[in-house]
Amino acid sequence: MIRSSTLGRRAARTAAVLTAAFALAVTMAPLTGTAQAHEAVTGSLSFSGEPGEYISGGQSYAYTPDTTEMFDISGPTSQSGLGATVVTPEGERWALSMSAPYGQKLVAGTTYSNARSWPEAQPEDPKLQFSVTDRYCESGTGSFTVSHIAYGPHGYIREIDATFERTCSGSTLPVRGELHARMPEPPAELAIGVQLNTSGTVATRTGEITVGGTTTCNKPARISINVSAYQTQKRTTANGSHENLIVVCEPGSPVPWTTSFPSNIDPTASFQPGAAVLRGLATADDRDYPVSVTDFRSDDITLVRS
Repeated sequence: MIRSSTLGRRAARTAAVLTAAFALAVTMAPLTGTAQAHEAVTGSLSFSGEPGEYISGGQSYAYTPDTTEMFDISGPTSQSGLGATVVTPEGERWALSMSAPYGQKLVAGTTYSNARSWPEAQPEDPKLQFSVTDRYCESGTGSFTVSHIAYGPHGYIREIDATFERTCSGSTLPVRGELHARMPEPPAELAIGVQLNTSGTVATRTGEITVGGTTTCNKPARISINVSAYQTQKRTTANGSHENLIVVCEPGSPVPWTTSFPSNIDPTASFQPGAAVLRGLATADDRDYPVSVTDFRSDDITLVRS
């Protein structure tokens, strides 16, 4: 049985992942790459404001991964920014985002002054936004300092230490805070492979061939394979394909696949028993990173009468 607290945590996590991606897209756009969110192992988000400060309500707060429903850190593949999303047991969602000027990466030991919010920020401006579920000021100024930042593959943020200060427009009272986070070891990057069987069959009455092979992966993946074949004959060339053949791959043993198709690229020709060339292009999205990977293979095969 799943405990209600676990269900609540999962629901909060789903909502907050979407919030993190949206916050990065809105407050830090334009960025290169897709925001990716991962839950911190250790860390803290602490901040405070003087009485009358709008975002903090003049209060002091401190959150850690152990005391929240979610404590996620996200970043784009360009390493140009970061976001933190914290969801409390009461359902409050705090969102912090900061990024370097357009085209630049966040650099450890750097203070970014005159930071503004998107869309009023210009390309040369750093971007900074901090909000909670029911309190958000679209315009404002501030600064942030990245004391330390370390990356894994594709912009995966492994470690971050930063401080920030932001004042909403029309106010002289800033909210000041610190973000510290240590993340799990980065997930393995997806690797896939496609192999082709060296023989296939052909139905001489219809000219349809049946070919196959296997796929491999180092972690679960939904692989799309574009399969094509051609056969040079005396007076023509038979040429056919099957696109977007889906194979659900699990790591371990190779996963077999088969497909059948006629000479549908050149319907005037027909496959016959004999030598042919088979090609396979496999593509899959990495579940942990905003990238796609591919593998291609081309082999001579023999078609025999079915």
